[in-house]
Order: sequence, then structure tokens, then C-alpha cells
Amino acid sequence: MSELEQYDVVVIGSGEGGKYLAWHMAQSGRRTAVVERRWIGGSCPNINCLPSKNEIWSAGVADIARRAGAFGVTTGPISVDMAQVAKRKREMVNGLVTFHLERYKATGAELILGSARVVAPKTVEVALNDGGTRRLMAGKLFLNLGTHASMPMVPGLADARPLTHIEALDLERLPDHLIVLGGGYVGLELAQAYRRFGSRVTVVEQGARLASREDPDISNEVRRILEAEGVEVWLSAEVEQIDGRSGDHLRARVRVADRHRDLEGSDVLVAAGRTPNTRDIGLEENGIELTDRGYVRVNDRLETTAADTWAIGECAGSPQFTHISLDDFRVIRDNLGGGHRTTEGRLVPYCMFIDPPLARVGLNECEARDRGMHVRVATLLTRAVLRTRTTSDTAGFMKALIADDDRIVGFAMIGADAGEVMAAVQVAMMARLSYTALRDAILTHPTMAEGLNSLFGNVPSGKQA
Repeated sequence: MSELEQYDVVVIGSGEGGKYLAWHMAQSGRRTAVVERRWIGGSCPNINCLPSKNEIWSAGVADIARRAGAFGVTTGPISVDMAQVAKRKREMVNGLVTFHLERYKATGAELILGSARVVAPKTVEVALNDGGTRRLMAGKLFLNLGTHASMPMVPGLADARPLTHIEALDLERLPDHLIVLGGGYVGLELAQAYRRFGSRVTVVEQGARLASREDPDISNEVRRILEAEGVEVWLSAEVEQIDGRSGDHLRARVRVADRHRDLEGSDVLVAAGRTPNTRDIGLEENGIELTDRGYVRVNDRLETTAADTWAIGECAGSPQFTHISLDDFRVIRDNLGGGHRTTEGRLVPYCMFIDPPLARVGLNECEARDRGMHVRVATLLTRAVLRTRTTSDTAGFMKALIADDDRIVGFAMIGADAGEVMAAVQVAMMARLSYTALRDAILTHPTMAEGLNSLFGNVPSGKQA
């Protein structure tokens, strides 16, 4: 058995919150180790957020090139070199990995590449990637385990060797017909991207709407935008059987309403949610309880049920966004420093990077109604913002929810620069400003944010259920 090594801090997983915690602790003089199985820096810079947005941008360039004539620009025949798309993405990823390695060296945090297992309270055994094992004893243990793509229990699906987002972002060929299982963020972003690259794309969603966490008007606009680009959408559709092999030829037997339909394609992408990486690594055996869904059970300070042990990010059931994992780090850092900070009541913004993007912060109408809140709803078509007359990016709309005390409690936008416009509203919400502050603000012309003047000028007077 390997010798037990003493560390002040051990972090399992090098994702956003974990790496920032490790760098902070090491710079504070604590002996710190980070155990990472594969992705240096976590999934975001390697296989998720940044790589997907990199390839989505390439797809957007292809779309603009095809539409160049409408802008008075003459081009020749347009084709997409998927090998070059993947090469551009890999070059970005390699640069990000180099940056992370430099940060580990600069801060003094030790990066250990291998698979970790908790073998006793605050004790981690690491099967090293290059052979051998190490045993680490931590003064404080932090779990930054992440999640992986869920695989639906559909007969024949696993045997078909389907793509997940990881494999889809590594393709150096263009699928002839990509079948996407799931109408959430990952599925829709990649569906639009591959349609723009030139694939035929069909999205199969078990629910009645795409982007089901949004209000119906938002979901309907997302569907309209995708279908206008030629993405085929099947809703209330349950896949009952898959035959064949992804990358060659396959057939999906799908029940839609009361009848069965066969869907043939060349590739299938599974985008049906996420599963936490918490099973079979010794957590529950050593006092670290899991929820019914397999996430690490934590309180609002991200403390687990075991002493001196915390969980960060997706494995803790936090909203599955990199910026939330970063905030989890800040919660833990401030509490360890003697402050008092919790995860309760966080204002969580997010974007779906289709084109045009969807951005939201705060409540939607359905959530407000479920809470028994009375809200006034203001909307504005994106094409009413003069900036869109210069760009021809007119799809979408803005939507705001106003409480009885005139505070903004929710905002959503589908349209160009939606994420940046949302950030302005988010700051107003954090400051608990009246909606009139944005209605009457002097905003630069012509920008998309200028539309906030008109949006909040549309707030109905009085109360509205």
C-alpha cells in the first residue's frame, strides 16, 4: 500500500469552482492537490461551453457566407471543411490547457492526473494515469465531480454507439442526417450548428415543447427560428427502438401521439440531460450522503454530511452553468474566511447559444404564477429595435415581468446580443431598481440595449395577474 501523504486541501476534479478554490488555497499558503481524471481545467474549456461555442461560431460564419448576397457581397460556392472546424476548436482547447497548466505552476497547487476514490473520511486513493497509486489525506476535502451525458434506456441505443456532445464536437465529417434526441440547450445548439454546416437535422423531443423550462411563447419562438432554417422538429415523441449504427445508418422507431413513425438517419446525438459523477467512488461509504437523484447532499454553504468536506458545482445539484460553479467557489472561499455567504436566493442568468440567442434571468410567467405572484408583463418585438434595421437580425422578442412594487423580477430575450442586454437588466435587478430606471435611462443609439427603453415603456399600469 502506498504511503499516506498529508495535504491541507485536496480537490477532486479540476472544473471551474474546484480549480479556482485550489489556486486560492495554494496561494494562501496551504498545501493543495487537485486530482483530475482527464480534462485539465474541467469540462468547460475542453468538451462543453467553449468548444461548443467555438464550433457554433464556425457554423454562424457558414450561414452568413451563404446569405452574403443579401448584404451586397458576392461569394462563390460555399462548402464546409469539418476537419478545419475541428482543428480550429482543438487549437483553442490546447491553448486553454496550456493556460491552466501555467496557473497551476504559478499558484503552487499540485495537479495529479488520475482517477480518485474516497477510501476513508477525507482520504483519497488515486489510480494514476501513468501507473501506480497515491493515497492523500486531506485537512479539507472538496468534491468537484461534475456530470456526464445521460443515456436513455432505449432498446438498441447503446449498441448504436450514439454521439454525445463530446463526440459531436470532435467530428471531422458532416453527418448526412443527424437525429438529435432531446430538445434542451445542448441538443438545440448543436442541431442548429449542424444544420448550418449542411446536415439534415431532426430533433426528437419527448415533451410537448422545445426548451421546456421556458414559457410557451419563448419555446414557440425557438421552434419557429429552428424550423425556418430547416431543422425538423418532432414533439411529444418517444423513441421506442434504435436499430443500426451511428455513423453508418440507423432507424429509430418513434411513437408520436397515437401512431408509430420510422425515422432513418446517419447519426444519432443523445442530448437528454446530465447524470452526476458520484456513484461507485466511495462517497456514501464514508459519510457523504447523496440525494435521490445521485447528487451530493449539501446545505446552503455547500457543506456535505461529512466533516470538513464540501461539494462544488453540478455534482452538488447547483444549476449546471460554469458561472454558477465559479460562484460556488466564492461561497466556500468567503465562509472559510470567516464571512457568511450562502447559495440561497441567487439570481441565476443563462443563455442558450442558438442564433439568435435566448437569454433569461429571474422568473418566467409560469414560475411567477406557481408562486402566487401578481406580475405585469411587458413585451417588445426585436424588430422594433432600430439596431436590427442595420443588421437584418430581426427575429425574436424581449419580455419583462414587473412586480407590484415596480421591481423587475424576470427578463427573457430571444434576439441578437441577448446575453449582453440581459446583463444590464440583471444589474438593475440586483440593485432592486424600479423598472422606470431602465425605461428612462439614456442608452446608446443604435444598440440592442436601447430597446430596453421601449420594453419598459410598455409595462402596463396597475396590477395584472
